[in-house]
Amino acid sequence: METIAKRNVGELLRFWRERRRLSQLDLAYDAEISQKHLSFIELGRSQPSREMILRLSEQLEIPLRERNVLLAAGGFASFFPERSLEDESLSTVRQAVDLILKRLEPNPSFAVDRHWSLVFANQAAKIFTENVAPELMEGKGNMLRICLHPKGFTPQVINYDLWRKNILDYLSKQVQATADEFLLELYNELKSYPKPQNLHNVNTAKEIDYSGFAIPLRLMSSEVELSFISTVTVFGTPIDVTVSELAIETFFPADEKTSEALRQQNNHRK
Repeated sequence: METIAKRNVGELLRFWRERRRLSQLDLAYDAEISQKHLSFIELGRSQPSREMILRLSEQLEIPLRERNVLLAAGGFASFFPERSLEDESLSTVRQAVDLILKRLEPNPSFAVDRHWSLVFANQAAKIFTENVAPELMEGKGNMLRICLHPKGFTPQVINYDLWRKNILDYLSKQVQATADEFLLELYNELKSYPKPQNLHNVNTAKEIDYSGFAIPLRLMSSEVELSFISTVTVFGTPIDVTVSELAIETFFPADEKTSEALRQQNNHRK
C-alpha cells in the first residue's frame, strides 16, 4: 500500500485523487473547476489558493490532519486546530465521551484515537482487558494489539478466524482511507501474529445466523459463551484534528444470555 512522502501540494492532491480512484474530470466536475485548471495544479504550473486546497480536500474526503499537510505544502498556515484532549477548550468533548461511555453501561465501550490507542473506557470494558498481559496495557495500550495478540484477549475468542479477518479487513480500509504509515505498520504487525494455541472450542464452534447484518464476536468469559455485535460512533462535523480522529466502539449483546451476563456483572460492580 502506498503512503505519503514529502511532496508539493500538486503532487499531494494527485496522490489523494488517485487514491480515491477519481479521474481529473470527475474531481474537477465535483469541485466545479475546469479539468485544465486541476491539471495545472497537479503539475505545479498553477499555485492553488488556500480556498482551492480546502475545496479539493473536502471533495476528496481527506482527513483533517492531512488537509493541514496540504495547506503547509501550499505555503499556508494550518486551518484545523489540533489540541490535546486534556486541553481546557475540549472539556465539552471529554464530558460528552464520559457521558456516552457511562450511559452505555453495561455494554463494553471504549474510546480510541486514530492509531487505536485506548483513551477512555467504561467499567464494562474490563471484560476485554482484565486477562491481558500487563505489557500490552502499558501506556495507553493499543486495542487492536489487545484484540489479536496471543497474550491479549484472543485466547477467549471462539470464532477467532472470522474475528481476525474482520479486524484486518477494517484496518486495511482505514489504511486506504488515511494513508497513515503507523496504521500500515500496525496492519503488517497484526498479520504476523501466530494463531494462539489455547483457543476455546475453535473446532466445534458453529456460527450463529444474524440475518446477514453482522458477524458477532464470540468469546468465553468465566466459562460462559458471550456473543457481541459492535458499533463505532464518531463526532459529527468536527473541525479539530484530535476530535475528528476520536471513535467510540461499543459491544452490544447479540443474545439474551449475553444480556443477562452483562447485567449480572454490572450489578456485581455496584
